[in-house]
Amino acid sequence: MFVGRDEEQKKLKKLYTNQDQSTALVYGRRRIGKTELIKHTLKNVDIPSIYYECKETSEANNVRSLSFLIAEHFNIPLPAFSDIEEVLSFIFQHAEKSSMILVLDEYPYLQRTKTGMDSILQSLIDRFKSSSSLKLILCGSFVDTMKSLLEEQNPLYGRVDLTIELTSMDYYDSAKFYEEFSYEDKVRLYSVFGGIPYYNRLIDNKRTVRENIIELIASPGARLENEVSMNLKSELAKVINANEVFEALARGFNKYNDILSQSHVSSSPALADVLEKLCKMQIVEKTAPINDMYNRKKSSYRICDNLSLFFYKYVFRYSSQMNIMDSDTFFDRYIAEDFENQYVPKAFEEICTQFLIRRNKNGMMEETFDQIGRYYYDNPNTRTNGEFDIVTHDKRGYISYEVKFRKKPLETSRIDEEIEQVKNSGLECYKYGFLSRSGFEKMKKRDDLILLDISDIYE
Repeated sequence: MFVGRDEEQKKLKKLYTNQDQSTALVYGRRRIGKTELIKHTLKNVDIPSIYYECKETSEANNVRSLSFLIAEHFNIPLPAFSDIEEVLSFIFQHAEKSSMILVLDEYPYLQRTKTGMDSILQSLIDRFKSSSSLKLILCGSFVDTMKSLLEEQNPLYGRVDLTIELTSMDYYDSAKFYEEFSYEDKVRLYSVFGGIPYYNRLIDNKRTVRENIIELIASPGARLENEVSMNLKSELAKVINANEVFEALARGFNKYNDILSQSHVSSSPALADVLEKLCKMQIVEKTAPINDMYNRKKSSYRICDNLSLFFYKYVFRYSSQMNIMDSDTFFDRYIAEDFENQYVPKAFEEICTQFLIRRNKNGMMEETFDQIGRYYYDNPNTRTNGEFDIVTHDKRGYISYEVKFRKKPLETSRIDEEIEQVKNSGLECYKYGFLSRSGFEKMKKRDDLILLDISDIYE
């Protein structure tokens, strides 16, 4: 079963079916589903294609492997190509006769193997521009390397017709992997496994949420126990610094200076470097209040990859205990209570933010908002300051949203208290939104309220 990626599928199909020679870049972090996306779209077009996964080996080995695919594809004896340029030239030439697609997956491996690989491709693209109808797809997991192909100093600059940076799926598409679970359990599963298709495919619908977590991440030898560290090692030279940063973030220290003081990263430049790399890897995110976007002191960082957050909050921190305890006992002692009362409610806030963005993009909001995020307040009259987690801004003004992941319906008195708190902060809102796991007490309809429950979010 292939889930989601509708827009990306449309873009690739359009590229495949045009009559011109075209080049596309498809990139994103490991496990994000790049290969599955490409293979799925190739199945749905009636155009001959060669898919080759480049190897981290010699040029000669890559030439031989690609030659086998060519021989099989064209039903010819094994060609004796001398180098990779000759192989690719053969494919470009054949596409002069009829359209075809060539996918070079994990292209950075080939780039490392062959000096001047980007220049070779540039030369072939230019030489066959007016005569060939080859659709060349370059795919890779090393995000920095793939992005560098688009820079002005790179030989391929100006020769890429389509760029797709694949990011994590949102909560809604992710839930299609585990449709049999309740709404509440979908929130819990997303809070751990996030929007990475590979992780979500491992979820067993016959197991409980707890059983899936223990089986996949929170037990010795679990399927995903080493996933986070492997992802880091593939991109970072110093994983120790990353571990320090993650531990500080997982404990709730999200300001730059706090991360520096709480971690053992050697210096501010070293911290800046590792944070920049983690942000590029789409594991950490830098945010700022929507009403003070350019104030560096108000900026903060958060782990935006859910599996990494869960891993560092519970597994990495308590790995010694996990390795000597029964898995159920370990879960009950070190995970269960905090997970249900702190971790999942916080993840529910992120889900609600994604929900509002989906509604906004689909034209389902009463007013289309132009900003969403944290709102910082500093009220000198009451001598209070702080932040509201979800606030939107549109042409009429601000709407503040409060999110509750509680077992009981939200009471009218609690709603009035939350509204009063917003008013006392100095934030002027023309409406107040509430998103509740368990719905609301019966109350009179009010024009200043937006009330949404968990069924609205998933249906």
